[in-house]
Amino acid sequence: MTRPTGRLRPDAILVQAVIAGALSFAHLHDLADAAGQSGWKAWAYPISVDLLLVAAWRRLRSARRDRSAWTWFVIALGASLGANIATAGLLDLHHVPAWLRILVAGWPALAFLGGTLLVHSPTTNPNPAPVESATPEPVAPEVEVHRTDEPAPESAPELPPPPPAPAPPAAPVVPAALLDHARKLAAAHHASTGSPMPADALAARLGLPGEMTRAIATQLQLA
Repeated sequence: MTRPTGRLRPDAILVQAVIAGALSFAHLHDLADAAGQSGWKAWAYPISVDLLLVAAWRRLRSARRDRSAWTWFVIALGASLGANIATAGLLDLHHVPAWLRILVAGWPALAFLGGTLLVHSPTTNPNPAPVESATPEPVAPEVEVHRTDEPAPESAPELPPPPPAPAPPAAPVVPAALLDHARKLAAAHHASTGSPMPADALAARLGLPGEMTRAIATQLQLA
């Protein structure tokens, strides 16, 4: 297992930012103190300038085309750069001119105005959404169009009619003599037995084909 080293790796950019911020802070303090703002007031001026610079930069990150943010960013940057240059030996801090005293004394009101405008100014949207019109657009009525060049729908093919059912075969013609003979046999059977002669018994006595025997039994009304 690897043990954490616990060493802090210094970032060159972070170190540079800390040094630049400390120097700028000290220059602003010295200039405010030379302009007659002694005590805690001299320490408040660097904080006011840096806060206005940060607020303007944050505003620029969300809206780069905001002219107000660019204006206050340039003002805060000018105040910081002016203090750095003025304390570099170009200005006698023991005999500060009146116009510089006026600028230093009026800075709190200017910084308060800039911070208020940056906070309360609305953020412009670079791609605004289209506003829907409250009045609905008229809808064109639907018109049914009947085309004459369209082919007519194909009709279902007509099926041929079913063939007629075959007619039942015609009953064979029974000769009268055969019918009389069968009637006599049936009468004799009824006289001897007292019951009608069955059709199968008549068929056995006559020895005829089945169709002829059935035709005789139908005419004699035999079961």
